[in-house]
Amino acid sequence: MTHHPSPLVLVVEDEPNLSEVLEAYLRREGFRTERAANGESALRLFRAAKPDLILLDVMLPKVDGFEVLRQVRGAGNTPVIMVTARVEDIDRLVGLRMGADDYVVKPFNPPEVIERVKAVLRRTRPTDAEGSLKVAGLEIDPRGMEVTVAGRPLELTLSEYRLLEHLARHPGHVFSRAELLAACLPDSDALERTVDAHVNSVRRKLAAAGVTDALDTVRGAGYRLMDRAAG
Repeated sequence: MTHHPSPLVLVVEDEPNLSEVLEAYLRREGFRTERAANGESALRLFRAAKPDLILLDVMLPKVDGFEVLRQVRGAGNTPVIMVTARVEDIDRLVGLRMGADDYVVKPFNPPEVIERVKAVLRRTRPTDAEGSLKVAGLEIDPRGMEVTVAGRPLELTLSEYRLLEHLARHPGHVFSRAELLAACLPDSDALERTVDAHVNSVRRKLAAAGVTDALDTVRGAGYRLMDRAAG
């Protein structure tokens, strides 16, 4: 039987007491951890340790959390949970479509954060039984969490991927924003407008890849993915 190491969580937090508490809770739940106290060391550890998930504080010395998130997203789809003490940061995350998979607001209960970590990892680790999908000119590989168009990979955040995969499994079906939140971000307290931001970002990326008419907005109802190539 193949042994899979427990997930590695990179805790990026400049308050030592808080990072120690988070690490202790994570390790008690069986996670491996690394810790960074500023944005520069966070990026170094991200590249060296290749964590399975990053808990990323927004307010950091040297390089702030938004810039760390931008560089992490430029390098791939590592799940990121943002930690913030300000509502304005949440608005910025949504407004700039920066691709965080979830966020938590200080002050928080550490056990709640651990549950968020588990939930994001559940969403982002598909089972081996899931087969590939071909719809609307897209080829979706759930095992590798990859989407290709004409053989070329589509660079998506994990939340974007989950939304697109869910729509692709039910072509032509209209899903409301609430339904998409429940299906793709079930343990998040994200707002429905977050779905709009993710869908708009996916639509732009699809258009850039030459898929311009697959992702529909159904006014007053929600969104659907149309397999026009099959029609």
